[in-house]
Amino acid sequence: MTTIQRRLGDAPPTDMLDPAERMSVDELRALQLERLRWTLRHAYEHVAHYRRAFDAHGVHPDDCRELADIARFPTTSKADLRENYPFGLFAVPQDQVRRIHASSGTTGKPTVVGYTEGDIDRWAGLVARSIRAAGGRPGHKVHNAYGYGLFTGGLGAHYGIEKLGATAIPVSGGMTPRQIQLIQDFAPEVIMLTPSYMLTLLDEFARQGIDPASTSLQVGIFGAEPWTEQMRSEIEERMDMHAVDIYGLSEVMGPGVSQECVETKDGLHIWEDHFLPEVVDPLDGVPLRDGEEGELLFTSLTKEALPIIRYRTRDLTRLLPGTARPSMRRMQKITGRSDDMIILRGVNLFPTQIEEIVLRTPGLAPHFQLELTTQGRMDALTVRVEARPDTTPERRGPASAELVTAVKDRIGVTVACEIVDPDSLERSVGKLQRVLDRRDR
Repeated sequence: MTTIQRRLGDAPPTDMLDPAERMSVDELRALQLERLRWTLRHAYEHVAHYRRAFDAHGVHPDDCRELADIARFPTTSKADLRENYPFGLFAVPQDQVRRIHASSGTTGKPTVVGYTEGDIDRWAGLVARSIRAAGGRPGHKVHNAYGYGLFTGGLGAHYGIEKLGATAIPVSGGMTPRQIQLIQDFAPEVIMLTPSYMLTLLDEFARQGIDPASTSLQVGIFGAEPWTEQMRSEIEERMDMHAVDIYGLSEVMGPGVSQECVETKDGLHIWEDHFLPEVVDPLDGVPLRDGEEGELLFTSLTKEALPIIRYRTRDLTRLLPGTARPSMRRMQKITGRSDDMIILRGVNLFPTQIEEIVLRTPGLAPHFQLELTTQGRMDALTVRVEARPDTTPERRGPASAELVTAVKDRIGVTVACEIVDPDSLERSVGKLQRVLDRRDR
């Protein structure tokens, strides 16, 4: 692991932790069961969709007598939220809803989520807990480059920063040269943004002739898209700061569902006092044991406006024992989603697998896109990846060949590779679109 020269990186003092972070496993499981039974009753009594779904499955909230009983209840999907658009899954009257967030809706109706005043306060507390676990402290300045608006990232992070007692710098995304200026002028200790946009900022530092390791930044908190250990190393080496993972999704709450602890960086501890995780087989939904990889499900335990029961995230991970927070399980770093998996000539692959190979190939920059096309009756994949600025023209051919060979050896599929000029691929100010599907349909 990269050696960080900054002084941050120690675990927070015990007296700084929330009471739930200090619970024993038995205390936590008892709290979870109490809150789970409340959530199931709340959803059944106040949301028609859940009442119909429970009845159709022949289950009732009173059937939940232990945590394992959650597997008897139906799952919830993004389609359920869209079918109940906009407010059909809300469990409280409109006059109790203090905020509404929504997805972009680029692939259909947006998914809409609501929050009571209590929901917002709990959310802020969980993001504050997450920032503290990442190395942030009261009094720090936090450069928040997550997008503000209907997306939960910007405001979710913002309220957590303030709840922690830190100073929020609400920059949002875009205006990349100005981001660099504000980092230079305001001297924040912490930055929050997507990992792909961090790479864009690194390019801008280089363009302006600024050594990114010379800035005040000591911790980067990255989320909203999968990223790899290789990308962590790239960011930590170039920035001389800790790079840690935060996880959340709007349907469950937003950022702050789980957080990687800076002192271990070994996966994300799930804040299990508020969210009950499960991992199931993504094909048949059968629950898997801790340690087995599958699709992540979440049931909220304290949400009032929009309780969510066994929500299918489509994220692939495994549940592991707690380390930095021993009573709370970790989720392995998300490496892909069941809905962004590419099936190419019978082989399953994920963009993060290609990313690992790109970052290990000398001469290639961490900016790439995957283009799917149809050649004859077969699907074809071209990896379009930028050369690093100091890569000579003579090095491009060997780098392309190395990548193609590595993909064949490690993933088992043949791809084409096109090395393009630096700064020629579209840069991200939010979630990066890695896959361009141009296949004939």
